Amino acid sequence: MPGAGKSRAAVELDERYRVRSVERALDVLDVLVEAGRSGIRLTELAQRLEISKSTALALVRTLVSRGFVAEVGSGRMRRYALGLALARLGDLVLSQIEILDLALPSLREMTDETGWTSRIGVLDDGYAVIIGRVDGPGVVRFRSNLARRELPHCSAIGKSLLSHLPEPEVRAIVERTGLPARTPATITDADHLLRELQTVSSRGFAVDDEEDSVGVVCVGSAVYDHRGECAAAISLTGLKLNLPVGGVEALGTVVRRCGLDISRRLGAIPADAR
Repeated sequence: MPGAGKSRAAVELDERYRVRSVERALDVLDVLVEAGRSGIRLTELAQRLEISKSTALALVRTLVSRGFVAEVGSGRMRRYALGLALARLGDLVLSQIEILDLALPSLREMTDETGWTSRIGVLDDGYAVIIGRVDGPGVVRFRSNLARRELPHCSAIGKSLLSHLPEPEVRAIVERTGLPARTPATITDADHLLRELQTVSSRGFAVDDEEDSVGVVCVGSAVYDHRGECAAAISLTGLKLNLPVGGVEALGTVVRRCGLDISRRLGAIPADAR
């Protein structure tokens, strides 16, 4: 019988998109949670999961390589426990939830004031990840799936985040992510991007002028934490034909003001949020 509250079709759809190897890896983590700080031996892990010892070894070795599982001891005494990568992810999730909760009033304020869609994103492994959004009125809905990684070089949020990194780190990110042309207006040269980031830093907001999508403009600004470091970035997104009087400068004033408001809620003092 299908699960409570689900039709047979819904259950079949769920099954179709389930990846067994991923489920097994998550099962490993569940067992390690129960094992606690002392960890668990490979043989016992395989027995608990009802899988072969070789399969269990392949799973834990993969998780160890990514830091999600740690090896404790060596040889016949080797045991496996939860790795520190989980702690890092937990901290990131908690910090993002805090930032989003504090930012939502300002996102709503920006959308109410301009009629444009407001977003907030953070930097994750060199990519911009959108963690919150308030849609503007009307039928236009801009592509911005939450938690999906976006290339940073062609978005206002991405440029705002990159503008606070040292040049070598920006170049390393560009080397890893590339500078693909999303539209004819996309910046595809690293030196050009670095000059653009200097402009972002000097004026306090970033502009995506049809660089990610033809006909769409975004204007973004940084959000700072209590240490004065860039913790996130916010943006306004709309159709270029709907630019307000004053153009991107007017929108820049709005996002910069709201970015500073969020920064103060995060504990940044005015001198930090400049």
